[in-house]
Amino acid sequence: MAKSPAQSRRISLFDMDSPLHGKVRGERSIMDFPFFSLSKNAHLEPIEYQHDGVTIQIRPSATGVATMWDKEILLYVASLVAQAIAEGQDADAEVTFAAHDFFRITGVQRPSTRDYRRFAEALERLQGTQIKTNIETGSKIDRGWFSWLSEAQVEYEKMANGDELLRYVRVRPCNWLYRAIKRDQRIYHYHHDYFRLSAIERRMYEIAHCYCENGSIEITLEDLHRKIGSMGPVKRLKQLVKAIESENRLPEYDVDLLETVSGEHTDTIGRRRKSVTTTVRMRPRQRAVAAPLQAVA
Repeated sequence: MAKSPAQSRRISLFDMDSPLHGKVRGERSIMDFPFFSLSKNAHLEPIEYQHDGVTIQIRPSATGVATMWDKEILLYVASLVAQAIAEGQDADAEVTFAAHDFFRITGVQRPSTRDYRRFAEALERLQGTQIKTNIETGSKIDRGWFSWLSEAQVEYEKMANGDELLRYVRVRPCNWLYRAIKRDQRIYHYHHDYFRLSAIERRMYEIAHCYCENGSIEITLEDLHRKIGSMGPVKRLKQLVKAIESENRLPEYDVDLLETVSGEHTDTIGRRRKSVTTTVRMRPRQRAVAAPLQAVA
């Protein structure tokens, strides 16, 4: 990502869309579906998701698919756009913000040179990762490929000692996401502890946030594995869910791992075995009445 040239007009904080007030907000579609890599290691292979009529194809950038940690920038940008709409302002598709405010929101108290480098790398992956999906936003479907950020510019200031100081960031989210925020307005607040969670914990929190509005939900472990976008074995996810359940890790939601006998089957050497179905139940914390269970796509 090339650095933008210094501009004749100096940009002040009053020209920026930051700081963000209140909670981080996310758009439902990018909460509901597995658009991001769960690993901090570069994922350089294409990803496909197909389930219940929804299709998603993801092509990696030169440095990999955008990750769940890169997604923090999208959440911050979406929050600024949603904040402008809520305050009755014109929500421009171009968003300008100070990087230090992004770090403040995501819980990085004293960002280091390494934090700023990772921030710039995240912008590159968000701009380089390509997505194709049949999920409509604003009553429209984009048939071609798009990137999360159609534009991303960073201005640095050269210091007297030769170091470069990141001054501001200007991005333009893709039309697909911008329409979702501005027209669909299916916006959810995020708990501040979200940024302390692991990638799988973040996905479980987002799924619960989407589907637990009226009470508890139950989803088979296999469907949760698909919904999260996990590349690991299902049994590994089961271990992680057990740990999340026992340590009560998810903010706002309780998690229960349920196992029920669903029948019998014959194994490879002819022995009769019980078939066990593993289900994950998620429910809002401290809510006495649960709505009827519903299937999660």
